[in-house]
Amino acid sequence: MKIKDTLSGQDKELDISKKVRIYLCGVTVYDESHIGHARTIIVFDILRRYLESKGIEVELIQNFTDVDDKIILRAKRENVRASAISSRYIQHYYDDFDGLNVHRATKFPKATEHIQDMQDFIQDLLKKEFAYTSKNGVYFRVSKFLDYGKLSKKNIGDLVVGARVEEDKEKESGIDFALWKFSKDDPSWESPWGRGRPGWHIECSTMVHKYLGNTIEIHGGGRDLIFPHHENEIAQSESRTSKPLAKIWMHVGMITINGEKMAKSKGNIKSIKHVLENWGPNIIRLFCLAGHYSKPIDYSEDLLKENVIKWRQAESCYYEMKLAQEEGPTKEIEKLIFECKSEFDSALDDDCNTHLALSAFFKFVKEINRIAASDSLTKSISKLALNRFEKMLDVLGLVIPKISNEEINSINGLIKKRETMRGKKQFQEADFIRDQIAEMGIELIDHKTRTTWMKKEKIKSDFN
Repeated sequence: MKIKDTLSGQDKELDISKKVRIYLCGVTVYDESHIGHARTIIVFDILRRYLESKGIEVELIQNFTDVDDKIILRAKRENVRASAISSRYIQHYYDDFDGLNVHRATKFPKATEHIQDMQDFIQDLLKKEFAYTSKNGVYFRVSKFLDYGKLSKKNIGDLVVGARVEEDKEKESGIDFALWKFSKDDPSWESPWGRGRPGWHIECSTMVHKYLGNTIEIHGGGRDLIFPHHENEIAQSESRTSKPLAKIWMHVGMITINGEKMAKSKGNIKSIKHVLENWGPNIIRLFCLAGHYSKPIDYSEDLLKENVIKWRQAESCYYEMKLAQEEGPTKEIEKLIFECKSEFDSALDDDCNTHLALSAFFKFVKEINRIAASDSLTKSISKLALNRFEKMLDVLGLVIPKISNEEINSINGLIKKRETMRGKKQFQEADFIRDQIAEMGIELIDHKTRTTWMKKEKIKSDFN
């Protein structure tokens, strides 16, 4: 598997000889998670699912930033402790991403659980003179790290010229960043340099080292984290260890609304709770995977509606296979399975190209539905095809709603009754039964010799 490394700009082969260690920068828990967060985390969920489907062990660490100025400001507005704000939105995070069928990370460390680890990290940087203490806190001395700017391709000289001096006149340079901020406000901790709290960047560097080691296989997040967050992580970590922080840097493109970045000031934020309630997890996942992960994608109702149509085709495919009858030859389907598996795997092996992987999946769906429409879909074909279908479904994190045996028997009984009514030309009674079945979320599929059905996922914004 090859992934395009942001640092080198080259496709790099992922080292799968041992456990693949991934650190994914998580959310700052001061508000609801939104569709932009969802895309990044879903992309990494697919990467992990695919590797694990190949028998590769993956350790995924995803942090919670639970100490931050935004959390503190919200706590003051609500007149509660900062921990109350972070606890609330951590639980909301779990609710949202469980709802999106995202596998939970191996561990979700919180910044506040690693204050001593951060202080130890900072002490090492001070000893090596990569950091210094000022009136307002402890800062990283950017000028001493000669490779600063290598990830974001920024020139340190230009950054110095563009730095806003009014930010902190106590700093040696405008581009030096905080490792420890002096403060007595909640939350704050005692340190060898004075009471305060950690800077944002030191949190992730510390947790990468604690849980995954000095050099990991993949470090990732949204493209908005390249600078300054990931640039500063590299500077801190590599100054301490003299080793590369990550073999591959993987960044996911932003989601825009009408070509603009989502922002509260513009009122265009789409929370995960909102999109889940209106579209459900499968449609959101299909939307987030529709383009190459590294490119921006524009949120639109039309694109979501297109994915509803595609999902209905997948549901139909699944139930056609589940309810197939008769036995027969399987040679034709074996070729299709081989082709689609090869295309699906090749797409994901080539820089986690979910767009092409989805194309292979829906090629499979279309062909199964064609075979079903021609009344050629047998139990023998379905048994082989369903296995491949479910494996692709699992890697993509898509879920067909389950149905109990009792429901199947009830629906089959109603369909049989409807067919009897149609045979007697009692069409009004037959239509009544069809409506009764539709209320159960079941859509009938009439073939030449029999009627099958599919259970449709309930989608609030379904325009059908």
